[in-house]
Amino acid sequence: MDRRRFLAGAGAAASASLAGCLNLTPNPDGYDVGMTAQAFMPYKVSVSVGDTVVWKNTSTRAHSVTAYGDGIPDDAEYFATGGFDTEQAARDAWDGKRGAITTGQTYSHTFEVAGTYQYFCIPHEQAGMQGVVVVEE
Repeated sequence: MDRRRFLAGAGAAASASLAGCLNLTPNPDGYDVGMTAQAFMPYKVSVSVGDTVVWKNTSTRAHSVTAYGDGIPDDAEYFATGGFDTEQAARDAWDGKRGAITTGQTYSHTFEVAGTYQYFCIPHEQAGMQGVVVVEE
């Protein structure tokens, strides 16, 4: 491969990856947040009230999307894979199957209240697998 072709390709790849991190363009694969072995990619997304965020497990490990109970706006609906109503219920039920998203599966949640939402993956929380959704009016 010649140098110019390599640099053009590298520049395009860098631009595409940065656009995804900044949430400037929708993911062509139909999801907003991917799940790697121990991270949500991108870590932070910004959406408008009424928008739906889709997470997809793009790794080979089972993951969860679990809101921190004290990390969402007061009037917001709680969300967690498995349909749990509280953070503690999601933690108590986790056995690697209940509430798990496996390879290729998706989970979505519609955000109806403006504010900042903090969430995490139960089995990989200690490894730093956390994310943020900012919902704007």
